[in-house]
Amino acid sequence: MPLLDLVPRSFGDYEAAGGGRGLQTALATWPIAVIQEVARSGLRGRGGAGFPTGEKWRAVRAVGAGSRYAVCNAAEGEPATFKDRLLLRTNPYQVLEGLAIAAYAVGAERAYIGLKETFGPEIQALTRALGEMRDADALGGVPVEVVLGPDLYLFGEETGLEEVIEGRPPLPRVARPFIQGLFARPPADNPTLVNNVETLANVPHILADGPDWLRANGTEGAPGTMVFTICGDVRREGVFELPLGSPLRYLVEELAGGPPDGRAVKAIFPGASNTVILPAQLDVPLDFDAMRQAGSGLGAGGFAVFDDSACMVQAAHRYSRFLFVESCGQCPACKFGTGEVTQTLQALEAGGGSDRDLELILVRARGPPAGRSAPCRPGRACSCRAWSRASARSSPATSAGRARCPASFPSTSSPTGTPRQDGSPTTWRMPTSNLTGPPCPDQPFRQRRVSSRNVLSSWLDPRWSLPRLLPERPFEQVLVDLGVE
Repeated sequence: MPLLDLVPRSFGDYEAAGGGRGLQTALATWPIAVIQEVARSGLRGRGGAGFPTGEKWRAVRAVGAGSRYAVCNAAEGEPATFKDRLLLRTNPYQVLEGLAIAAYAVGAERAYIGLKETFGPEIQALTRALGEMRDADALGGVPVEVVLGPDLYLFGEETGLEEVIEGRPPLPRVARPFIQGLFARPPADNPTLVNNVETLANVPHILADGPDWLRANGTEGAPGTMVFTICGDVRREGVFELPLGSPLRYLVEELAGGPPDGRAVKAIFPGASNTVILPAQLDVPLDFDAMRQAGSGLGAGGFAVFDDSACMVQAAHRYSRFLFVESCGQCPACKFGTGEVTQTLQALEAGGGSDRDLELILVRARGPPAGRSAPCRPGRACSCRAWSRASARSSPATSAGRARCPASFPSTSSPTGTPRQDGSPTTWRMPTSNLTGPPCPDQPFRQRRVSSRNVLSSWLDPRWSLPRLLPERPFEQVLVDLGVE
């Protein structure tokens, strides 16, 4: 059963549909056997890195001294990504069951779920589900606590999440959680498991139906399905579940409907930290290794599409500013690098730049990042490389340097040509009918498009359009939110 297919209204509905079997199976066997089952399934993390889940669990259980903890990272904040929030709104029970299984497998004495305090519907759904599962004694005896944090990009970084759980601002650490975890004090390392929402949502199905449940879809190196978000200059913005290995073209042109009439895809931005994908790369398979070989990355499965009416200098400036504002500032190469790139892109967009400015951006992008020891992976200067490549490869340098870019970011017209008053891109409301059919001939899989009776229509509200996913929060406000004087 695909992750998006079950939308239970209560824990009773979830149990009636087979929910809870995964945890029962896990509790009836040894924890190491549970880890082996997850490892055999080939499950890889869905939060961005794609690390093998079984290997991470094994490391947390076997390495270090002290107490163990398990954490669900639900602080989704990657631009153009909504899949974790959707999973929490529609079926929080499978996420909680997956967390309970993970906690049992690694020997955790307590589990946490971290999500942003602005996620009202998700908090409500999760709190209700947690109360029901506690009453039904369906959490395996492990205490589970919901931790709310600030609406900051850094909160979604796993060590920043640890800091919030411990009562501090989300300033990332150098040591990874499985090396130095929650509440660690020498000699106790307290190895901590941190998994993404979607990763944990797969776990109950693997334990209940065996590793072959996951391997029935996807590729050998990336089994299973993944939930993708797509927005921007396409006819049907939305959240879709596809087998890993499906072509990006199928997601963009078939499910999302492609760009409006008379337009063509110009660039696709896969999150904030991966290199831009060009139209010639649309046939790349959606899996971790293929995207890496193409010079980009799958990330958290969020894609912002820009058609040929969009200005790449302006798009690069918006993303670069997002990274600059949301940087923790602990690494000079990150804070000053993104700041200088942002300032230079702003000058280019205003028509006051030069060819030398483009060279400066490329130098900063190719230069040494914050270092391999940088505490924050999303904040490293590799992010600048993606945006500089976008402007350098997709926009005429000479025209960008001599005149203000005429294109808006992104297109502010709907497919029917009706502009929105606030200038944000007009979204396309989906019909409520389901979309069926295989994404490719050798990967039969019943595709389900999320209907308006779930949450898609609320996500397509103007306030969730792309400009709001790239907040214009002043840097001074970020310092206030972080508690920095």
